[in-house]
Amino acid sequence: MSEEIAVIPGDGIGREVVPAALEVLEALDLGFEFREGVAGDRVLESRGEALPEETYDLAAEADATLFGAAGETAADVILPLREAVGSFANVRPARAYPGVDSVRPETDLVFVRENTEGVYAGIESEIADGVTTLTRVITDSASRKIAEFGFEYAEANGYDDVTVAHKANVMRTTDGQFLDSVATVAEAGGYEYDEALMDALAMHLVLRPESYGVIVCPNLAGDVLSDLAAGLVGGLGLLPSANVGEDNALFEPVHGSAPDIAGEGIANPAATVLSAAMLLEHLGYDAAAATVRDAVETVLAEGPRTPDLGGDASTSAVTEAIVERL
Repeated sequence: MSEEIAVIPGDGIGREVVPAALEVLEALDLGFEFREGVAGDRVLESRGEALPEETYDLAAEADATLFGAAGETAADVILPLREAVGSFANVRPARAYPGVDSVRPETDLVFVRENTEGVYAGIESEIADGVTTLTRVITDSASRKIAEFGFEYAEANGYDDVTVAHKANVMRTTDGQFLDSVATVAEAGGYEYDEALMDALAMHLVLRPESYGVIVCPNLAGDVLSDLAAGLVGGLGLLPSANVGEDNALFEPVHGSAPDIAGEGIANPAATVLSAAMLLEHLGYDAAAATVRDAVETVLAEGPRTPDLGGDASTSAVTEAIVERL
């Protein structure tokens, strides 16, 4: 029985890079069944809701989901989709590739970000005229879960260094809870790790990224620090991600809908194709995933390249080159 892949291009360049990744997946001829769903700004305009129920159900019932990007409706699309697949971990690798101009070519990082709570729990209110609040939620159960995942990911993927990012010197109760939970998991599993204040860590990642491997983060810190790391390796067009649940998962490039270049056919498909490689690994197609990564790395090194990487190639030209190298 073939795996069913939900495909949700979304807005902007999502409608260009997701078809590129599908072209790569189809070239592997693995017998996947692709089912497309709609979401995003245009869907809100036409249907009055950014994420139709059938798209939510499609992601929940599929074996995996490939998502592109959403524009102004991002929070109304991606957060529910992550919920649909039961995601508790957001995995964001950030590494420099040979041939790509980067600030820190020695960078090889993976951010393991808690994906369900923190300030993204969405508990906001206006308590008086001109006075608003945001509630930060940190639980022992979610913190232990992301810690276990992070330690196991580092072990399985050959990373010796695990760093836990926090701001417990200010957020003593919530990040104190996060650190206590991580310590409990580490003690039970015999894992070693370092701690780092997230603001200081941002500086150290720029100065010496080679000192870090897997970085386990609360939700907001993981979002911000992984974007910083994108600047070290050549931009958001190179960062894939996985939203991992117990059985299901959703894969998306870290970049957004990029309305400034949408429709011009010059979006870099690398992050989405690398996200598709992560999807393949999730489904157990490790050899195929390695083949896709090798093809992407060869094209990044030898060209053609899109304008964000200093080239002048189109999305389709880069995609064609990747397929040729499979």
